[in-house]
Formats: sequence, structure tokens, C-alpha cells
Amino acid sequence: MRKLNYLNIAKNAFKVIVTLAALYWLSRNLHFEEFKNSILNANYWYLTLALSSYIISQVVASSRLNSFFKTIKLKLSETYNLKLYWLGLLYNFFLPGGVGGDAYKVYFLKKKYDIKTKELLSAVFFDRLSGLWALAILSCAFIVFMPRFAIPNEITILIAVLGTASYIYLLYLFFRPFAKRFLQTHIKALGVQGFQILTAIFILLALNHDDKFSPHLLIFLISSITAIIPSIGGALGVRDSAAIALGKYLQVDFQLAATISLIFYFISLVTSLPGLYFILKPKGLGEDKLPSVQEVEKEIIDTKINNV
Repeated sequence: MRKLNYLNIAKNAFKVIVTLAALYWLSRNLHFEEFKNSILNANYWYLTLALSSYIISQVVASSRLNSFFKTIKLKLSETYNLKLYWLGLLYNFFLPGGVGGDAYKVYFLKKKYDIKTKELLSAVFFDRLSGLWALAILSCAFIVFMPRFAIPNEITILIAVLGTASYIYLLYLFFRPFAKRFLQTHIKALGVQGFQILTAIFILLALNHDDKFSPHLLIFLISSITAIIPSIGGALGVRDSAAIALGKYLQVDFQLAATISLIFYFISLVTSLPGLYFILKPKGLGEDKLPSVQEVEKEIIDTKINNV
């Protein structure tokens, strides 16, 4: 028990260090006066379209997760799953410690439907993995159309094809139920990333960018992968720092790359706020009271102890 407490402390300390380091690096590289002027002079009509596009991406993402739930025989209506998904979005930003929106949803659904934790974790894991696959595929597509990388198109396409084939084979070999829904879930994964790319395009238009979009969209996609790095506050600073580093590497306007990333972060933050409704009104999820953070943390610790 004491060992697990130390591990949790170490994990949370790592998250804080990563976030503070990213914010420090961001503060040293971002020209805040230029950033402020970009926001003040932005076209708010396009920013509204960016917000709308991001909301659609989250609706598709909720449906994708529900497809994975159906694979483990958990049948939720799309409406109910969307409500729970929105609560998870909020908790991804605001829950402290090692508890995030995914862990909260797993605990909530296990308690409500008496489904094995392992099955729920598998569904959530493959939901996330499908998103990473879509990011990788779309990144490869952008690289093909960017000659500045000097990477032969054949190599990029081969990597995408072999990577996808290996991924499907491993799914079929060890996780056959998820492999049977591959087409359905991964088309949705591409849909999620497609609408998020559209969000980035609207942000570029809002910032009156009149040069090539593709380098900034590629930076947006690759920096999105850094969201898997353990941090706090919904990867605050981490993605933005990655955008600056990639912008410098690709020799494009890294200030613009960071601005896109920061606006996207605030759009995702604002989009998560309706989840507050279900905290204040649990009846919206058919509950008199939602599980507390302490309950979820205790469950995580107990699960780890039982698996030791």
C-alpha cells in the first residue's frame, strides 16, 4: 500500500514537472504581445466555425467510444453516452491527481452496469489507440504532399500501409472482437481527426493566414500526439511547446503554430464546460449523486493492489 502511494506521488509529481517545464519553455519562446494582437484582430466568425467543428468532432468521438462499448456488450444509447462523454471531457481538464475523464467513466460504468474493469479499460484503450492511428495516417498523408521533408513518397506510404496491416493483424490475433469492428470504429476515428483538422483550418482563416496551410496542419497533427504525455490541465503547455519546436524545425512561423495550438486548447476547454451541468444535476445521468473523486482514486488503488 505504501509503495503504491509513493508511486502515485511520483506519477503526479512527474505530471506537474512536465507541465511546468512545458509552460516555462512556452513562456520563453512565445511572443505574448504578438499573441494578444492575433487574438484581438482575429475573425470571430471563423473562430465560431472552429468551435462548431470541434464540437462535431467530439460528438463523433463519443459515437466511436460507444462502438467500442458495444464490442464488450455494453449497450448505451448515443444520447446517454454523449452525456457521460461530456462529463469525461470536463474531468480531463479539472480532476486532480491521477484521475482523469477516462478513469472516471470506467469507474462509473463498472458501478452502474457491473461490467469487468478489464473490459472497460480495453474499450477505452482501443478508443484512444484508434485516435492515434488516425493521427498517424493523416500525418503520413500530409508528409506525402510536403516535398520539404525529402522523404520518398513510397517510403511514407509503405510505412502507413505496413503499420496499418500490422495493427489490424495484432488486433485480429489477440483482440478479435475489436478487430471485427475495425472499419466502423476507425472510420469514425478519421472523422474525429478530420473535423479537428477543419477546426485548425478555421483558426488559420480567423488569424488571416494567407500562406500555405499544410505545414501548420501537419504541425497541428503531430503536436496532438504529445497529448498522451502525462501532464495536468488537459496537456496545458505540452502541445503548444511541441508546436513551437516543430515550427522551428520546419522553418515556418512557430509563433503562428503556437497560437493555433493555444486557441485550439481554449476551444477544447470551453467545449468541456457543459459537463458541469451533470455535476450540478446528476439526474441528467439518471443518478441521485455522482461518484466522488475520492471513490474513484480508492478504486484505482484497490485495483492496483489486487493486480500486484
